[in-house]
Amino acid sequence: MRWRAGMSVPAGEFGSWLAGMRAALAGESDSDVPCGTCTACCRSRQFVHVEPGDERALAVIPPELLFPAPGLPAGHYVMGYDQDGACPMLVDDACTIYADRPRTCRVFDCRLFAALGRVNEDTPLIAQRIRSWEFSYADEATREQADEIRAAGRLDP
Repeated sequence: MRWRAGMSVPAGEFGSWLAGMRAALAGESDSDVPCGTCTACCRSRQFVHVEPGDERALAVIPPELLFPAPGLPAGHYVMGYDQDGACPMLVDDACTIYADRPRTCRVFDCRLFAALGRVNEDTPLIAQRIRSWEFSYADEATREQADEIRAAGRLDP
């Protein structure tokens, strides 16, 4: 079934997700996001940071799509988006460089925003997906941990 706005999507067990997210952010693994058919992050007018260590990505991304990343040392690039706001590597709703995608893409997990209780309306496609995620909880302690994280993520005091 193809995901649609308003549909509820299982985000996984919160404690397991949190451990995986910590590992991804530490560079120990990639995020394991159950995207299904969702490509919201690829179609949301976002610049993709390509790091010097992204040799495989640098080998497959056409050089004319890469620009020096402002404020970062030489070797850091950003890849823009097309006139519709989509990543130029997204063709027919599929990433043409998925196996070689940059670390930024391998680590991105919009469930982080759901866990924090934050939705950025500047990226409406991602905002729709964030609202649809539903975590499960192994026990009450994990649910309390999720509540604490969500409270820490609130913008209003």
